[in-house]
Amino acid sequence: MNKASFLTKISLIAVMIFGVMVQARAQTPTGKDLAGSAGLSENHTTLLAALKAAGLADQASAAGPFTVFAPDNAAFDKLPEGTVATLLKPENKKTLSGILLYHVVQGAVLSSALKDGQVIKTVNGASLTVRMKDGKVMLEDTKGGMSTVTAADIQATNGVVHSIDSVLMP
Repeated sequence: MNKASFLTKISLIAVMIFGVMVQARAQTPTGKDLAGSAGLSENHTTLLAALKAAGLADQASAAGPFTVFAPDNAAFDKLPEGTVATLLKPENKKTLSGILLYHVVQGAVLSSALKDGQVIKTVNGASLTVRMKDGKVMLEDTKGGMSTVTAADIQATNGVVHSIDSVLMP
């Protein structure tokens, strides 16, 4: 992937997450596009810190649609002790960006479109596998980790967000 393409993808995740997390709080569309929204819910402050550390917080615009699987604060708390602090260090910016990009899929994918066993390609090039259990949408990352969608189908004018309870690892 060339540098311009990589930077474009980084911009996409920052804008997508910022745009829809405000809407996640209200659970209704605000009519704003992703670039027009200004902040994150109180349940996604660790994600905000990660975006800042990855240099993604100030990105301004992106075309859509995109789908973001947005880890909440509790998801980051599940990581082994010291993982978040290590990832937030400047020397780990590229690794952190790769992890954040692993949470973005091209297209607006509603939960009703996800099927058990479906493999979806993320913006960073790796894949996630959809699992359905007891009516819940779950995602399996490449390392076998599982995450459950806790708030689905939060829509913005150029995408959709699903809040998740674990950080996905490429």
